[in-house]
Amino acid sequence: MKVLAIESSCDETAAAVVEDGRVALSSIVSSQVDLHAKYGGVVPEVASRQHLLKIVPVIQEALAAANCTLDDIDAVAGTRGPGLAGSLLVGYNAARAIAFGRGLPFIGVNHLEGHIYANWLVEGPEPEFPALCLVVSGGHTDLVFMRGHGQYERIGGTRDDAAGEAFDKAGRLLGLPFPGGPHIARAALEGGPSSLELPRAWLHGTFDFSFSGLKTAVLHTVREGRYPVPEIAWEFQESVVDVLAGKTARLARELGARNILVAGGVAANARLREELLRRSPVPVRIPPPKFCTDNAAMIGAVAGFRLELGERTPPDVDIFTTNDWAAV
Repeated sequence: MKVLAIESSCDETAAAVVEDGRVALSSIVSSQVDLHAKYGGVVPEVASRQHLLKIVPVIQEALAAANCTLDDIDAVAGTRGPGLAGSLLVGYNAARAIAFGRGLPFIGVNHLEGHIYANWLVEGPEPEFPALCLVVSGGHTDLVFMRGHGQYERIGGTRDDAAGEAFDKAGRLLGLPFPGGPHIARAALEGGPSSLELPRAWLHGTFDFSFSGLKTAVLHTVREGRYPVPEIAWEFQESVVDVLAGKTARLARELGARNILVAGGVAANARLREELLRRSPVPVRIPPPKFCTDNAAMIGAVAGFRLELGERTPPDVDIFTTNDWAAV
């Protein structure tokens, strides 16, 4: 079964053709990073207008790259949420319109579930259940126990900034370009360990996260002027990675998970990958970087499995914008 999937939850306009929820025949992403870089973050109105300009060409490119036309498509999927309302509306309504116009089944997909299902686009054996999912992106940081397809229990999450958001904010404090994550990672390679010690918010007794205090500590450190940017970048990254990897490994052990599935844009961070692989008591699955950041192939992967279960999304079901695992 071939699914045409569309993703536009934030600042990437993306389309893909995915076969049977496991094989990405194409994955096209039009990024807006350069447009938003001068503002130091994503401007919602700018993002939605850009989606309007790019959505049709991106869909056409995805079909061409998969060597097919709409006549070859068996179903259509679109990101329902969470995300920016104006951005979501463009891609979701485009997907619904194609499905309605062609008389095809339609699946509205939770963006966070999509990040998890990027792990089914990886070659090799499929993930085993139960699995512990660490979802780390610009807008979300969650620990979710997955007992089977579509069966989720959110165990912990951030109480303030998401990990990716913390990277962006710390990057701005350090005078680094947007987005902060890749630039902090590069700067950290020039720094290495030093006498600087930044806090770790362990929030003992919970599996929640908090990065606002770390962000404040970076602000004070920058103002003191005692440490160069690469050293601060190194220690900031180590603080985030230490807590993410430490809590994930401990929870996987307590729950008896058979796999750890890592998902979201921050999963592309090399230090996080390294520490999760080192600390985990079970096999760790991490998608290649192209499927960590926002893309439509992951949306098509979810849709493939949902369709196998006989599910369909009614045409009157609308978008949602908040972090809602109940909407999965």
